[in-house]
Amino acid sequence: MDARRALITGIAGQDGSLLAELLLENGYEVFGVVRRAVSEQFDNLETVRDRIELVQADLLDELSLVDALKTTRPHEVYNLASPSFVPMSWRQPVLTAEFAAVGVTALLESIRLVDPEVRFYQASSSEIFGEPREVPQAEETALAPVTPYGVAKAYGHLIVRSYRKRYGLFACSGILFNHESPRRPADFVPRKVARAAAAISLGLESDLWLGSLDARRDWGYAGDYVRAMWLMLQQEEADDYVIATGVPHSVRELVELAFGHVGLDWPEYVHIDESLVRGAAELHDLVGDSSKARARLGWQATLDFEGLVRLLVDADLERLRREQTTVEA
Repeated sequence: MDARRALITGIAGQDGSLLAELLLENGYEVFGVVRRAVSEQFDNLETVRDRIELVQADLLDELSLVDALKTTRPHEVYNLASPSFVPMSWRQPVLTAEFAAVGVTALLESIRLVDPEVRFYQASSSEIFGEPREVPQAEETALAPVTPYGVAKAYGHLIVRSYRKRYGLFACSGILFNHESPRRPADFVPRKVARAAAAISLGLESDLWLGSLDARRDWGYAGDYVRAMWLMLQQEEADDYVIATGVPHSVRELVELAFGHVGLDWPEYVHIDESLVRGAAELHDLVGDSSKARARLGWQATLDFEGLVRLLVDADLERLRREQTTVEA
């Protein structure tokens, strides 16, 4: 039997690279869409670069997507390509809308034209709930996005439903709440805190500046969440699923755990920068109800919040020590 083939947009990001590894472990042929030259170095793909094939395409160029689909002939397509740093969407709202809304439509239309039997996964987001009318949020919770990113993701979420109903495509949206790993860029709060704790403990830095310590998020481990993506496309019927831990934690808890893990008293090093507080744009009460995913997909989180924080700090300790050794050498 021929191996199943999967095409991943955004393969060089946190989720894309972790998903590629998971699919390879399950015997897939894996192809990845990148906008830059395929010959460039992609750090997150270092361990799998020789086992995947990259193709150059652009979500805003439907013809290039059609070519990518015809070339790779995938059974499954995972659309993970989108600006993911939410505060940046206020500075680049048009670009965010193009990729997270128009780009999804272009990819769905390309699949419809090339091979409507392809199974499609769309990376939706808890940001579509924005200011939620109920806590926790489930699949049928009303959408009320606040940020440009959330609004664009809401469009993408709804267009997937439209194509599923109109054309019968096997198209799913995973409404993923915050999920982290050592591959997350350092401007995301969990990595920012983990890296600072590691750097301060090694004497490389002295302070950490943050916004509100009271902001709360439902944080999970990205490795668990990409497994949910794959499970969605293995079902008999396409549907949408909330993927979350169901347990919110504050930035204060994050800081306490990260600094405590390296034996530091965090109030000595952490300071508040009012310019980093999001104010009215800050989201509250975003916590997911993943009971449907647990019941139908058999999915569950394997790493709790404390374990996630330890993982992030340990990874940055190792990275910084390796960099120190290289500089000394």
